[in-house]
Amino acid sequence: MVQDKLRKPVPIYTTLGDWSAILVYPYIYNTVGEWIGWVTADRQVYNILGIYVGWLTVEPRILRRRIIEDTLPRREPPERPSRIRPPATVPLPPMMAELPFEIIDVLEDEPELLHTIDAGELKEDMD
Repeated sequence: MVQDKLRKPVPIYTTLGDWSAILVYPYIYNTVGEWIGWVTADRQVYNILGIYVGWLTVEPRILRRRIIEDTLPRREPPERPSRIRPPATVPLPPMMAELPFEIIDVLEDEPELLHTIDAGELKEDMD
């Protein structure tokens, strides 16, 4: 029963209240159902390459420090999931608290950190 609750799709919002991703634990998908990242049990968010992106809040939204002084080690991503069919509608977002200057909303300010498998800055160029 607990496992079913974890598998329930949870919309992830931006600070402005836009629905920008969906969590089907532990995977994070974009609004068209493509895998863009994953979350650990302690709510740390990584992209599909295992690079640290930020943390998942209870609202939920994905936040990170504006300046990350230490480079965090890459994590081994989980097995690549299949694409999902996102819900047609999602609940209205909760009221979001303002963020201090040193914290940014990843999906609003740096959405390129969570990219699909066929995109991203570190993708190899075709010959």
